[in-house]
Amino acid sequence: MDHAMHHPGHHSGTAPGATWSMAERATLHCLLGCALGEILGMVIGTSLMWGNVPTMVLAISLAFVFGYSFTLFAVVRAGVSLRAAVKIALAADTVSIAVMELVDNAIIALTPGAMDAQLSEGLFWYALLGGFAVAFLITTPVNKWMIGRGKGHAVVHAHH
Repeated sequence: MDHAMHHPGHHSGTAPGATWSMAERATLHCLLGCALGEILGMVIGTSLMWGNVPTMVLAISLAFVFGYSFTLFAVVRAGVSLRAAVKIALAADTVSIAVMELVDNAIIALTPGAMDAQLSEGLFWYALLGGFAVAFLITTPVNKWMIGRGKGHAVVHAHH
């Protein structure tokens, strides 16, 4: 009985209902990994004077790497094998990171002058941070829907 109170829904084999709080935490987790990877990619690409396309490819690639890594390390730390942890990270984060990156990069691409702005310019940072804010607002309901169906970060919570 006590077990059921602490883990509602687990005894029936179904996922517990997703709350907005759970979705916000999952989205913030995704946002942190995406932001670190994307900013690092943009700093590297800009520093090496790469064009927009290779810089964005690097930034998006690093966003996925960092996003997956955060989940991977947390799940491995919980005692899951590396092989199983990779599968969990892919299942938990792929849709969330993809939506986050699609929205964020669309905002940057559609903001006049943002693609050509330098790291030292406010426009670069306003477009980037604004893109992350909009991406958070769009990705949170996606994560809530996925968690409610036992997908996305619900997979990670099963290993906490």
